[in-house]
Amino acid sequence: MRKFLVVLDDSRECLNAMRFAAMRAAHTGGGVAILSVIPPEEFNHWIGVGEVMREEARERIHAHFEVFAKWMRDKQGVDPELVIREGEPVEEIIEQVRQDSEIGILVLGAGTGRKGPGPLVTQMTKSSGSLPIPITIVPGDLSKEKLEAIT
Repeated sequence: MRKFLVVLDDSRECLNAMRFAAMRAAHTGGGVAILSVIPPEEFNHWIGVGEVMREEARERIHAHFEVFAKWMRDKQGVDPELVIREGEPVEEIIEQVRQDSEIGILVLGAGTGRKGPGPLVTQMTKSSGSLPIPITIVPGDLSKEKLEAIT
């Protein structure tokens, strides 16, 4: 089964990327893999404190994931899987794509502010030539109705 890989983070545009991935998966009989990457700088503390922070980060990710997963299951009939990795986001995304041969498309949400599409979109497009799959970039300000029309 072909899976859409979407990145779970705290950005506003993440919502449209999630919606797009779920809608496309529902319409094409595919699946959704949701990847959350914990950056290493979150744990540059003493060992004991770092472990507590790591566990708290995982709990936040699971709670955030459940909100999206419930919507995907209830509204789109798609049961997403959660993948949590630790490291630099771009490197971990590329590694996840290489390790999971079912991933067919990377879906990213683009920011709408004056600063451009966001650091993840900027960095991933620079690496896009070496990726074995296409990247779909979803504008962060598309309405639900527009997303439904294009998926």
